[in-house]
Formats: sequence, C-alpha cells, structure tokens
Amino acid sequence: MSASDAAIISTSIDEPARFAEIFDRHVDRIRRYAVPRVGTSAADDVAAETFRIAFEQRGSFDPEAAGALPWLYGIAANLVRRELRSRARGYAALERLAARPSPFADPLSDVASRLDARDELDDLRDALAALGEDERELLLLVAWDQLSPTAAAQVLGIPAETARTRLHRARMKIRSHPTNRTAMEAMTDATR
Repeated sequence: MSASDAAIISTSIDEPARFAEIFDRHVDRIRRYAVPRVGTSAADDVAAETFRIAFEQRGSFDPEAAGALPWLYGIAANLVRRELRSRARGYAALERLAARPSPFADPLSDVASRLDARDELDDLRDALAALGEDERELLLLVAWDQLSPTAAAQVLGIPAETARTRLHRARMKIRSHPTNRTAMEAMTDATR
C-alpha cells in the first residue's frame, strides 16, 4: 500500500527527495488543469512552478488533509491567474497596436469575415464577463477539469454548499446570456 500524500509530505521535511513522489502522483492532473486555461507551453511552466512553490511551502501543508491535490490546485490557480493578468496586459497593448491602420492593408478585403469573427469574440467575452471570477473559475474546474463541486470547493477554499450555489448561478447566467446562448449551452451541459 502506498503512503498517503500527507505522510510523504511530512517525511519530505527531513528527506526532501521524497517530495518527488508527490510530483509523480499529481503533475499530470496539475498540467491538465493548466492547459485549457493558459495553453500547452505555459501549462508546463505553471505545473513546474506549482511544485516548486509546494516544495518550498511543504512545511505548511495540513497533515489532516485527505490529499495534496486540492492544495496543489490552489497554488496552480494562483499561478494561472497571474499568467492571465500578464497576458491581458500584453493583449491590451496588441489591441492598441492593431487598432492602428496598416499602410499596406486593403481595407475592403475580407471585411465580412473579420466583422463576423469580431462579433463572435465580443459575444464570448460578454458571456464570460457576465460571470464573476469565482463563478467562472468554479465552472472551469467542474467543466474542464472534471472535478466534483465538492472537490472544486476544496480547491477554492469555500464550503461545498457555496460551490454548488455558485455553480448553479454560473450555469443560469450562461444559459440566459442573450449573445452566446447556443455556444455556451454545450459547455454547461458538459458540467452535468
């Protein structure tokens, strides 16, 4: 029988090499968590940084916890948020740059498809903006990472009942959002 996460982490205080067992057990789940949020290459960085931070903070791990995965998800969630904030700043700069007219572009070429794509992007942005950050993250944990609402609640550090309420609220907002109802219904159906 293999040792529990708590036992391995506790042992790793005196025997740091034992922490590699935690890495081996959970790195794939943490990477899968990060991929849909930040992309494949950044997910590797998020996973590596998650375990670096966890290793440094292993002394603060709650030995009564059922497992290390919710703790690791919490660290990864903070890193994902940091990455997304950084990207948002970069995207804003790119949008400012893209708003400038190109001296070489034909202003009439492919106008219809560019307008349609822009409208779809705006609709998606509006639907996601209708959700609070807590609702959005909870929905993504349940839909993309296939966590139960109870496990997602552990990751977010909230009571399970609060998670179920927020998840219900997020589903209702997405279903009722007028600009993106059809596309987003598929995502909410995946969380059932």
